[in-house]
Amino acid sequence: MDSLPDAIVQCILSNITNAKDVASSSCVSRRWKESIPYLNRLVFTRNVFDNLKKYSPDDIVRHMVSSIIRLEELVVYCPFTGSGLASWLSLAGLSLRRLELKMDDNLIEQNAGSRNPSKLDCITAAMNLESLKLWGVNMTHCPKWDTFYRLRDLQIVGTVTDDSTLSAALRACPNLSNLLLLGCEGLKYVSIELPQLEVCNLDFNGLGNCSLYLNCPKIQNLEVQGCSWIRVLETRLLRNLSISNTSGRVNGVVFGKLVALESLEMRGVQWCWDAVNEMLRLSSEVKHLFMKVEFTGDSDSLQPFPEIDFVDFFNSHPKLTKFDIHGAMFAALCQRNSLKNVDYRFMIPCLEEVVVTVRSPLNAEQKMSTLESLIQYGKKLKKLRIKILQMKSSHSSTDDFFEEICRFTRMNRRIVSIE
Repeated sequence: MDSLPDAIVQCILSNITNAKDVASSSCVSRRWKESIPYLNRLVFTRNVFDNLKKYSPDDIVRHMVSSIIRLEELVVYCPFTGSGLASWLSLAGLSLRRLELKMDDNLIEQNAGSRNPSKLDCITAAMNLESLKLWGVNMTHCPKWDTFYRLRDLQIVGTVTDDSTLSAALRACPNLSNLLLLGCEGLKYVSIELPQLEVCNLDFNGLGNCSLYLNCPKIQNLEVQGCSWIRVLETRLLRNLSISNTSGRVNGVVFGKLVALESLEMRGVQWCWDAVNEMLRLSSEVKHLFMKVEFTGDSDSLQPFPEIDFVDFFNSHPKLTKFDIHGAMFAALCQRNSLKNVDYRFMIPCLEEVVVTVRSPLNAEQKMSTLESLIQYGKKLKKLRIKILQMKSSHSSTDDFFEEICRFTRMNRRIVSIE
């Protein structure tokens, strides 16, 4: 190591980011110690100060931050105070590009009084941030942020907030291209208007009755969980869309034209049929369709899917290459009249892979007919996987149905498999 140029030593040491390892490295030699100021990333793990009694974590972090000439990334998972964060950012705030903080204790801090400055308010000192990640945030008061013009990536995991506070926080980040909000509580109506946003992942806890309004002309990837009403205006660039509601009912969806949509996922216990039908109508250009919606119905009573014509469905989705279909939707395609009077010219032109999840042996004849039709009309079909999930073996027709599936699999063993 002594024969290596300084630049090479600094490059090697730059791969050491754990604060404890950095501190140990400075004790190896004077040369190593002199290279520490050229690091640009520090990570303080959750338990790094567990056995430390003489010095406070805030003071140690401050000392290490002050020893680095240009700190660009700071990750702090260990407990800290608002005063400590303010002191670190007063030293390195202007050079920081990426900041990640585990703030599980800021609820305790706010309840204890205002002796310490708010951790959220302190972040405004890092005005040149490009990425901000916060874990466990109590955001019930509007953060006193100036505008983060350079911030492109905002991720908040586990937060208690309200509609107006979240809106104020997002207004301070006008140029976001990536937004991730997971485990959010306390929201009822969420409005997001970000002209540069491309990727958006939203997960709202609660009763599943949140409403979402999204106006982001550059949006390409959108995942939404926990909303009953969704309205997205600008969708011409939207390629990947996932809508899920595991706690409530999806009542309505309003989207612009989905001309670029390649992948659509629809999940949940209950969707209103109008919402399901609207998404299927809009997704005529989709290539990958995943459907795991168990029931429909406009009230609290759970209703089965109405009949869906097999031929009309695939004619309406000519570019579909992968189809992942679960119980209710598969049953809807397996109605008795669905495959009557099929035109001899009918074919499924692009379908290559199908995953079918079967949960009931009822209407076995229609289900087998639908599986056979997928083989017959799917001229490019390469793989058909049949998943048998939680089927009640006590039903009298279960064994007969399973034997039929096994026979079907043997006859088409190059394409069909059972899981």
